[in-house]
Amino acid sequence: MFRAKSTLEQWRILQSVVDYGGYAKAAEKLNKSQSSLNHAVAKLQNQLGITLLEVKGRKAYLTSAGETMLRRSRQIMQDIEALESLAQTLDKGWEPEIILAVEILYPKNHLYQILNDFLPQSRGSRLKIREEVISGSVEAVKTKSADIVITNIVPQGYLPNTLCNVSMIAVCASDNLAIAQTPVKQEELASNLQIVISETGVTKNELGWLKAEQRWTVSNFHEAVAILKTGIGFCWLPTAMATPLLASGELRKITITDHHHREVPMHLVLPDRDSAGPGTLLLEQLFYRHHGLFSESE
Repeated sequence: MFRAKSTLEQWRILQSVVDYGGYAKAAEKLNKSQSSLNHAVAKLQNQLGITLLEVKGRKAYLTSAGETMLRRSRQIMQDIEALESLAQTLDKGWEPEIILAVEILYPKNHLYQILNDFLPQSRGSRLKIREEVISGSVEAVKTKSADIVITNIVPQGYLPNTLCNVSMIAVCASDNLAIAQTPVKQEELASNLQIVISETGVTKNELGWLKAEQRWTVSNFHEAVAILKTGIGFCWLPTAMATPLLASGELRKITITDHHHREVPMHLVLPDRDSAGPGTLLLEQLFYRHHGLFSESE
């Protein structure tokens, strides 16, 4: 079994000598005698068999080998600090991993900003983000397979908080003359090929989509857009995603005579609030804060 020749304390002393520019200042900052620091660094160099520091005048300078070793030792010290912080976190009940299931329609700009706010307060907890579509998010709530679920459909028996509404529009390629040029009725649109996003749940609900006679199913909106650009079919896209494609002329909004607009609500659900840890509750609060809401605890 491997046994280390050096100690973390020796590396801490070496870092201090370098950072404070010499043994005297480092000894003052560490509240140790200068001779003890000299002895610790000398012993470290002897144990490793390389010269780490050279003293010129009253100042200590790193050798090229010392620069390499010190750089690695700083990373090790950071890892040790993170490890001990994680131990304290686990002792206090902070979750080592938080699972977040997010409906694919939830705006990514909102999600990324919330995660950016969460990171400095996450205490080293891993975050696992799953992208779900319709039935997938419903099942995440029912099976309690995620700590937090953002869903557009809330199973019976759960109390959600509505975060926002996502506007959807029907689009097709600009050169899809069959449906791009003139207003169409819903039944006329349903006779065209529809590109839909595959649900991630085991039980397929197929809720919220027009019942087109023909449909191609893809795994995400990026694939759907790529197909649309070839002049094939139509698809319901989040307005925010469709807007730049409409502005560039790559896609065109389909005018439906008997349909004005479609809004899909995004709800936040904690499937098992009684078992939710402090990290989960913090992330929940950040969602509410971002959308200008107040949780039931506030």
